[in-house]
Amino acid sequence: MEDFGVGFYTKYGDGGVDISPIADLMKSEVWELGKKLNILQSIIDAPPTDGLWEDGRTDKDQLGGLTYEELEEAMIDSSSKFYNQYNKIRTPNLHKMKPIPIFKKNEN
Repeated sequence: MEDFGVGFYTKYGDGGVDISPIADLMKSEVWELGKKLNILQSIIDAPPTDGLWEDGRTDKDQLGGLTYEELEEAMIDSSSKFYNQYNKIRTPNLHKMKPIPIFKKNEN
């Protein structure tokens, strides 16, 4: 949910899929699901990263220092102390969350 909630994905990249079965889950729910599926704890605990950078940059680094727990709090509670920072990240990415604009020809 956080990825789609703030637009932290590549348009037509990891966001361009036919089905996204965990997109509506918060990261905490994904981590819980991982535990139930017996995913190695070291994988669950690994710092989240998009894997696009060779400098060790994490998602937290790219999200203005916010952790996924803090983002989750801000998405749930607009009075969260993290809400303004969340909105600062989300607003410029809103275009990723809208349908692709199409030209509608006039039939008349």
